[in-house]
Amino acid sequence: MKFAKMHGAGNDYVYVNGFQERVTDPAALAVEVSRPHFGIGADGLILILPSRIADVRMRMFNADGSEAEMCGNGIRCVAKFAYDHGLVERREISVETQAGVLTLKLFTGSSGKVERVRVMMGRPRLTRGEIPMQGDAAARVVNEKLAVLDQTFHMTCVSMGNPHCVVFVPAVADFPVEKYGPAIERNPLFPRRTNVEFVEILSRSEVRQRTWERGSGETLACGTGACAVTVAGFLNGVTERRIRNHLLGGDLELEWAESGEVCMTGPAVQVFEGDYSPQ
Repeated sequence: MKFAKMHGAGNDYVYVNGFQERVTDPAALAVEVSRPHFGIGADGLILILPSRIADVRMRMFNADGSEAEMCGNGIRCVAKFAYDHGLVERREISVETQAGVLTLKLFTGSSGKVERVRVMMGRPRLTRGEIPMQGDAAARVVNEKLAVLDQTFHMTCVSMGNPHCVVFVPAVADFPVEKYGPAIERNPLFPRRTNVEFVEILSRSEVRQRTWERGSGETLACGTGACAVTVAGFLNGVTERRIRNHLLGGDLELEWAESGEVCMTGPAVQVFEGDYSPQ
């Protein structure tokens, strides 16, 4: 099986060209290839597939084999792969995901290959029923108390096609993400589990984020999470609509436009290609 290892701001996945390769059990393959030392090592597996309603379709599997609706960093790499490998020829393309069809604008460098991608991520879903969460389906969750282990946090919850719980903390660098992340991810409030963002406000236009990603643990970046943070910051009155988000793997530029759409711009990098023999 031919594959490409790619990352968006350090959020790395194994990419397989489904136009040429056939994967019969992607959940099992995701677990296998994601293992460090014994596999390729990644945050998960992403399949690039034909689509009847868009230029290409993506399916994304976490390192534990669970399938997720979308990946903001991953979709940028899907666009790069599709353009650089000749699956598409235009620099504005559409990608089908389980969260809907998204439009992406591609920016190439001097080599003619894609270096950055802007994704129109769509409108955030803000009610409990849309996220989803237990409780009043029509209610929003903004600055709501959440008791976890020995702490009480204030959470704001957003879906960008996948669920996110945003928690603002005074300083994120030394925050015990590995302690509180899994406890929030699997809290009974979230029937499909949730991604968790721990965020430090640097200014009204700048934040620092660490993410506990559902099914993968802490990752170096989370694009949909950064979008959720943009929305949560504005809803709480602590940031403007346009921000720069510093993640462990790099920076993303984000805007929650007046139209209601969230826009994300960031890097897409291919690390290497190879051949892999599934066990």
